[in-house]
Amino acid sequence: MTPTTADATEADIEVMLADRVDAVAALDLDAGMEATPAWAAAPPLPHQPSKILRLLVSTGYGILGFLVLGVVWHVVHLRADTLPGPLETLATLRELLGQAFVADSTSGKGIGLQLIDSLLRVARGFGMAVVVGVPFGLLIGTNRVAFRMFNPIVQLLRPVSPLAWFPIWLTILVKADPAAVWTIFITCIWPIVINTSAGALSVPSDQRDVARVFRMGRISQLRHIVVPHALPPIITGLRISMGVAWMVIIAAEMLSAASGVGFFVWSAYNGPGLKYVISAILLIGAVGVVLDLALVTIGKRLSPEVAR
Repeated sequence: MTPTTADATEADIEVMLADRVDAVAALDLDAGMEATPAWAAAPPLPHQPSKILRLLVSTGYGILGFLVLGVVWHVVHLRADTLPGPLETLATLRELLGQAFVADSTSGKGIGLQLIDSLLRVARGFGMAVVVGVPFGLLIGTNRVAFRMFNPIVQLLRPVSPLAWFPIWLTILVKADPAAVWTIFITCIWPIVINTSAGALSVPSDQRDVARVFRMGRISQLRHIVVPHALPPIITGLRISMGVAWMVIIAAEMLSAASGVGFFVWSAYNGPGLKYVISAILLIGAVGVVLDLALVTIGKRLSPEVAR
């Protein structure tokens, strides 16, 4: 049978619609392939754990490490009876903290008061090293003549042991307290000078060229280019120097002092026993960690590079 006009018209319309749908789909596919956004084409990012979860995991690993240390310590204690065990030491540490600020406790002057005496000496010596070391390091790092003059002296003196400096300062100053402060100064200044000068020397040449193009003065270059670029190495030098200062003061106070944590450690060794010595060692380490974290926090506020 010959199809009617109406049937033919409907068939033609269906064919036309099908062709148009196919054409539109092809155009959409081509457009999608050409203009696919980067985020749609990129693979999905791996799931990042939350900060709380990362903190809990890190804390768990830290606790596990201390448990391993405690087990090793206990095994050594079983083999050497003269060495106090971890539980006995923790009980002694609790006793020291309970009388930390008592002037006349069972173990002498409270450990908190001893810590304050040591921290005051460290603050004076470390402060002098910062005031002298940072400008001196910037001078060496920005002036070629100064670098050639003073770098050999820095390299010669920086490896000298802190204990070798103490008798020299004791001879000059006579009294042990200022001698300990100046020993801290002379041993802390070298990491600050070296890291500061290295940061100043590492300023990119294109930044120096820009400063010359804009005819920036030496002070302006130092303020806007050199110091911001050298700030992360300076913070690193300060952290190293603070660790050195905290170690030096303990040794200096053990040699010749009437107060301080080093004096407490030496007195405990000659008196109450090793459990007080080890308790003091734990406190010395904890204070050192706090001092380092304080410098890291300051560095993060001053420079985003330190935060990374």
